[in-house]
Amino acid sequence: MNAPLLTAVRSDIRGLAQAITHSQASDALSCQFSQPHWDILATYMQPFTLNNGQVLMEQGTTDRTLYFIESGSLSVHYKDEKARVRMAMVSAGTVLGEGTFFASQPRSATVHAATPCKLWSLTSTRFQEMANRHSPIALELTLAMGAVMAKRLYNRPRRVAVT
Repeated sequence: MNAPLLTAVRSDIRGLAQAITHSQASDALSCQFSQPHWDILATYMQPFTLNNGQVLMEQGTTDRTLYFIESGSLSVHYKDEKARVRMAMVSAGTVLGEGTFFASQPRSATVHAATPCKLWSLTSTRFQEMANRHSPIALELTLAMGAVMAKRLYNRPRRVAVT
């Protein structure tokens, strides 16, 4: 992650759970978690905020962190070898970083905060720890992230959002 974690926020995951539950986005994360499951997940995640214009991730970096969007929106920019730029917007209730999280490949796009955002990060190391201790939660999260990635890959304009 390239954005400085300047603003620590309270580790109350209820806002993220509500954002995911009420999201109308076509690529919304769909998790079937109860509040105790969300509370367990929160112990493995780190909340933070981004200001408008801050960079969350850069194309070509190899960070395997997953980002959950509680509030705000982010702009995803992909620049190809011919300097053509494709863009997608992602908003609250979804996730970013699923492409590198699963494939260990460099980031496929650069992501900036389009508005002030509250996000939650989950590193691959912390995910492995959670998978070892709470495998049903890790499995549900993996299935939900896979569904988001499939929806984005199926919808050509949204493919750029697979980061």
